[in-house]
Amino acid sequence: MIAAATAKRQGSTPRYTRAKKSAGPISIPDNVPDAEVTVDGAIVKLTNLQKIFWPKLALTKRDLLQYYADVSSWLLPHLRDRAMVMKRYPNGINAPFFFMKRAPSPRPTFVPTCPIEHASGNVIDFPVIQDVASLLWLVNLGCIDLNPWYARCDDVHRPDYLHFDLDPVEGTPFRRVLETSLLVRDALSALHITSYAKTTGSRGIHVYVPIVRGPDQKQVWAFAKRFSKELAQRHPKVVTAEYRVAKRPKGRVLVDYNQNAWNRTLASVYSVRPKPQATVSAPVTWNEVERGVEIEDFTMRNVPRRLKKIGDLWEPLLREKSRVRLEAFL
Repeated sequence: MIAAATAKRQGSTPRYTRAKKSAGPISIPDNVPDAEVTVDGAIVKLTNLQKIFWPKLALTKRDLLQYYADVSSWLLPHLRDRAMVMKRYPNGINAPFFFMKRAPSPRPTFVPTCPIEHASGNVIDFPVIQDVASLLWLVNLGCIDLNPWYARCDDVHRPDYLHFDLDPVEGTPFRRVLETSLLVRDALSALHITSYAKTTGSRGIHVYVPIVRGPDQKQVWAFAKRFSKELAQRHPKVVTAEYRVAKRPKGRVLVDYNQNAWNRTLASVYSVRPKPQATVSAPVTWNEVERGVEIEDFTMRNVPRRLKKIGDLWEPLLREKSRVRLEAFL
């Protein structure tokens, strides 16, 4: 059985701090290779700002940092108190990337950590993004998208989200993904469970359900598996829950329940993705899904304007009162 623990569960104080608010808009210096910005009372060193991260769009690392600064007030509430897996693209989207879990050392004192014990007994100190300073520090490492844990650091065994990653089998059109997301929504609604959708920024749709913490990760995964298998049985011409790639039928959409397993992550809401159009994982209303959206509708260039216009569509996922008690379905 996978073992995990945070510092709190081990009887000591967690090594992460409460969030601090930034005062006013943040401007990342332009036309300079390196810079320092003062934010949240901390000095953040930014490097290689002129490096091209999206060659076809001529978007730089500085542009990426500015995007995250611009959306930080909407983004940060969804990241706080969660361990972050780093997926680093130090030379942009067309160059090799690598995953990194352990927070690098040395690191600034304003970057807190979340210690998590793995099955091997190895304790890994993951970075935690609590404020704009730590957010910019992480992005400066070349993290284009952000990959937080589903559970908070004070109990990494018990997630507060259930989710479904809708991934089209190769060659399946995106309209079929939208159709599948509505099937997931309706099946959850029949159980009196409210769900929320966002584009993945890559190929699919993520459907999330905020849950009351209680069931452990394996129980949440087991519910997601049963739900996905039954949905595939009901709609075999549209949906598959087959995890083996070679066995997935063509023209279907995988309802991926395995992303609910312990130690898995998905790109967070408002994450930029390492795709040619600098697409963003963006919340959408179910009315927008019904009318038809495209992955390319939401990019690093237009999502800040959308947020200023309509606000955070995923704000309900932060509320305590609207969370589902999953125990009734286990």
